[in-house]
Parts: sequence; C-alpha cells; structure tokens
Amino acid sequence: MGAVVSCIESIFRAIGNVILAIVHAIGAIIFAIVDGIMALFDIIIGCLTCRKGSSNHGWGARRSRRRGGGITTSRV
Repeated sequence: MGAVVSCIESIFRAIGNVILAIVHAIGAIIFAIVDGIMALFDIIIGCLTCRKGSSNHGWGARRSRRRGGGITTSRV
C-alpha cells in the first residue's frame, strides 16, 4: 500500500513541476514582450527628444570623432 501512495505522490509532484515550468515559461515570454515594447518606446522617445534628458538605461550617449587616422568612440 505504501508503494502505491509513493507512486501517486510522485505523479502529482511531476504534474506540479510541469505546471510550474509552464507558468515560468509564460512569465518569461511576457517579460520579453514587455521589455521589447519598452525598448521600442525608448527608441521612439529618444528620436523625438534627440536623447536630451533620456536616461538611456545607463549606457550613456556615444559620439564618434576622427582622431589621426582612425575613428574613436567616446562616452559623453
């Protein structure tokens, strides 16, 4: 009788793990979609405001300038 109960517990544990994995995957997909939408709005707002006052997610604006024979990129 104990083996049957143990088997049933294992089945329910496996079903629970599958459900949790599905919920986790759905959450990750939703997070990726929202992150993509936020990035799109950041690009649009940055274009409309010429990046003035934009946080730019801490990356900082970059400018390229010619020095000597090559192009260097500096943080502004």
